[in-house]
Amino acid sequence: MTHSLQAVEQDSAQRAPGRWIALGVLVLAVLLIAVDATVLGLATPYLSEDLQPSGTQLLWIGDAYSFVIAGLLISMGSLGDRIGRKRLLLIGATAFGLVSVLNAYASTPEMMIVARALLGVAGATLMPSTLALIRNLFQDPRERSLAIGIWSAAASAGMAVGPIVGGVLLEHFWWGSVFLINLPVMALLVVVGIKTLPESRNPSPGPWDLPSVFLSLVGMVGVVYAIKEVAADGFAPPSVAAGVLGAAALYGFVRRQRALPVPLVDVRLFRNSGFSGAVLANMLTILGLSGLLFFLSQYLQLVQDRRPIEAGIAELPAAAGAVVAGLIAGAAARRFSVRAVVSGGLAVIGLSLAALTTITQSTGYPLIGTTLLVVGFGAGLSFTVTSDIVLTAVPKEQAGAASAVSETAYELGTALGIALLGSVVTNIYQDFTGPAGTPEAAHESLAGAVVSAAHMPADAAAALLETARESFVDGVALAAAVGAGLLLLASAVAWFLLRGQKLADEPVEH
Repeated sequence: MTHSLQAVEQDSAQRAPGRWIALGVLVLAVLLIAVDATVLGLATPYLSEDLQPSGTQLLWIGDAYSFVIAGLLISMGSLGDRIGRKRLLLIGATAFGLVSVLNAYASTPEMMIVARALLGVAGATLMPSTLALIRNLFQDPRERSLAIGIWSAAASAGMAVGPIVGGVLLEHFWWGSVFLINLPVMALLVVVGIKTLPESRNPSPGPWDLPSVFLSLVGMVGVVYAIKEVAADGFAPPSVAAGVLGAAALYGFVRRQRALPVPLVDVRLFRNSGFSGAVLANMLTILGLSGLLFFLSQYLQLVQDRRPIEAGIAELPAAAGAVVAGLIAGAAARRFSVRAVVSGGLAVIGLSLAALTTITQSTGYPLIGTTLLVVGFGAGLSFTVTSDIVLTAVPKEQAGAASAVSETAYELGTALGIALLGSVVTNIYQDFTGPAGTPEAAHESLAGAVVSAAHMPADAAAALLETARESFVDGVALAAAVGAGLLLLASAVAWFLLRGQKLADEPVEH
């Protein structure tokens, strides 16, 4: 009786015009995360000058958030199914805003890494909750596809708004101000969300299994850490041990999920080639992009001497392309096919990244801007359609867990992309030969070279910057080649795994 009453209440909420207002609140949460992720890249040169992190610490600052969020997403998505997605979203948004203050006032590299990790804990509550609420708000498949497209476009809009707002802040305030912009967004989300968002949860959720939570966290963090360290320093005993521990924990997690009456996530879903293909395409897409884009802001500022606001505007085409693609992706997948849209989107990203292998210190903006526009469009097509597939593969009561799987692939791809492609750039960069008297800090990162050059004689400083920038650009070009290969591989995988997959035209009942 309780289940039937809840179904009636949800169906009424889905037919109410207020569902679009509720979607607007969910968009705010997506903007909160997207803006935060984007401004970090812009703030990196200033943060590096102030905190003086080593090259390894700089990479940790970039990916600590993603490591933690990847380890907790499945657990938090399942928790939202149990305690209520609205409740979890509002708690997470409040925590996200408060921890942003800690990020803004970090005074050491170690403190910054810890602050980013804590932000990952809060962020893990937001993304699966927003996507799961969309699944429950919109039962009509075409409306849901549009809503997911708007959700995806909001993330891209955050990528656009973040650099521009962040650029303005960096030109007038200290680097910590870019994190404080989260506070007004958080406040608006909580105030409006309390009144407009409907609560939804699994009516028969089962217990929240803490051993599964622990295994998921240890497994994801262990494996990602191992890959990061192996990519940077080779097969050292600590990284191998972390990898073995992580793999063992994930194996234990899968076995436990198969044995539990009500698991955190139903691992049998991966037997469905459409579900598996969509998740894998998400991960490879972001893996190929994230490491490169992490260094693009540094390239625009530290190599081409653009001001932060100019760098932010220069990256705008990627967001514009993704916004347009997100709004038309569902219709395109129904007009042509799911695999044509996803595979085609990934292929054009790969070919566009291949164009960046020709990048030099003096590369003109038309090539960079066009590449970013096409990359954004392809990513918008692929990510919107694959998110729709993942979300509708499960009953709506389990939408949080399914959303978390999709977001885990996204965050895992982000962490691995920064680790692997970032290591490509770093390893090539560190081999440059500077003039006599070049400090060791100059070999840690390009930002370190810029700081070092400021304390050297003019001729030596010019020589240092020239060789350091050339080496950095060589690393970015190779990372673009690796990213292009990964995206073309993702395109081929999607073509085979998504064969016969279709977006629903009628409400799906499980």
